[in-house]
Parts: sequence; C-alpha cells; structure tokens
Amino acid sequence: MSDIREIRMHMESVRDTKKVTSAMYMIAATKMRKAKADLDSTRPYFDAVRAEIKRVFRVDTTVESPYLYPAGEHDLPGDYAYLIITADKGLAGAYNSSVIKEAERLSKEHASRFFVIGEFGRHYFTGHGIPYEKDFLFTAQNPTLQRARVIAARLLGLYQRGEVSKIFVVYTDLKTGVYQEAHVGRILPFHRGDFVIPKEEKKITKPFYFYPSVSEVLDNMVESYVAGYVYSAMVDSFCCEQNSRMNAMDEANSNADELLAELKTAYNHERQGKITKEITEVSSGAKALARKKHKK
Repeated sequence: MSDIREIRMHMESVRDTKKVTSAMYMIAATKMRKAKADLDSTRPYFDAVRAEIKRVFRVDTTVESPYLYPAGEHDLPGDYAYLIITADKGLAGAYNSSVIKEAERLSKEHASRFFVIGEFGRHYFTGHGIPYEKDFLFTAQNPTLQRARVIAARLLGLYQRGEVSKIFVVYTDLKTGVYQEAHVGRILPFHRGDFVIPKEEKKITKPFYFYPSVSEVLDNMVESYVAGYVYSAMVDSFCCEQNSRMNAMDEANSNADELLAELKTAYNHERQGKITKEITEVSSGAKALARKKHKK
C-alpha cells in the first residue's frame, strides 16, 4: 500500500509543478509580445536617426567627428566599456551562460570596464571576483527608453572624457523564433561603412544645409543613436530571455507528461499487483475453508 501511496503523491507533485511551468510559459509569452510591440512603436524614430546619419555621410564624405573610427587604426589605446545584458533570474536555458561566457572571453583580450544589467549577471560577476561598475544597477525586466537614455548618457560621458576608447554591448540576439546567440556589437566609435547607403536608394537631387555645421549636427545625433542602440539591445535581450524561458518551460511540460505517463504505468502495475494479491489471498482462504469443511 505504501508504494501506491508514494506513487500517487509523486504524481500530484508533478502535476503541481506542471501548473507552475505552464503559468510561467504563458507569462513569458505575454511579456515577449509586449516587448516586441514596444520596440516596434519606437523603431521608426531610431530608423529616422540612422537615416539622417546616412544623409550626413552622403552629403559630406569628408566630415570628421570624435565618434568616428580613426583611419587606419584597429586596437585603440585605453579601456573598453562593455555593457553586459543578462536576466534577473534563471530558468531560461542557456540564455545567461552564453552572454557571461562571451564577457569572460572579452575580459581576457583587453583592459575592460563592465556595466552589467540584470541580477543574474551581477551575482555571477560578484561570486567569481570579476570587477564591474556599480554606479548604475538596472533591472533587466521591462526595458524602457528612459532607462536606455540614462545608460547611454553614462557611457557617452566616459567616451567623451577619454576614460574609454570603445563602447560595446554584449547581448543575446534573437535570430529566429528558435535560434538565438550571444552577440557583441560596437556602438562607438563607428565607421562610415556602418551606415552604407543601399544601391537602390535614390540619389540626392536637391542640396541639404546643416546648421551650424555638418560635424555638429552629426555629434548631436549621436546621443539618440547610442540610446536607440542600447534600447534595441535591451529589448532584443528581453525577448530572447522570454523566448528561452518559454522553450525551457515547454520542455519541462513535456518531461512532466513523460514522467506522469511512467508513474501512471507504475501505479497501474502496483495497483494490479495489489488486486491480484488480494484475489489470491481470498482464493487461498476459500480453498482452506473448503478443505477444513471437507475434513469435518
């Protein structure tokens, strides 16, 4: 009887766990849809900023800016700033580990200053003795444009004061609905080639005038460009986190179904064995009574 009771309790435990994983799946799906909608609603503005930067390079091919990559140079002196985007918690498959592995690899290549978004990443960096900047501690949940602007202003300030020579963002890029990978994107300095003009785009037929100068207009647009880049990376990572959690919870549900099927088979086997044993005992008792009666 104890075996049947234990199996029944185990089955109830698995069913309760499945209720939790199913709820987490639905929550992750809702969050991902909302994040994608927020990104789609703000993307036109940043696309317009990028288009205007293209226009600057198309109008003046010799424009100079402190945000442009120095000609003929690759490895710039000074520290590199890395914005690492992780989740606030686990239960999302390999989402966090892939970004952290990439950050560890980068820390060995060049002197780096890390800025970490997400509690999971900060706990990992602290536990492994990896120093990171603690002047802003942002959550990875529900990324907002306002938060992205604060982060962009902080990173731009470091770049403008010469404290860092490059700015990168390490995040998870959602390639497809089932495939995603850790990605390292350079925000600053940028190349003219980063804003390549498509061949099918129409050529300028009317002159454009920039006031007070082309370079100053370009420099003023950089803040919006960096904020847009950071915001896109944050939302992309958040969508990947929810997608990974959905996949993890879906796999957990499948495993729960398989385990329940096995437990049900074991339960039926034990129950059938118990019934057979009881029938055998009743039959044996009836035969014993019959023999005793016959002797009398």
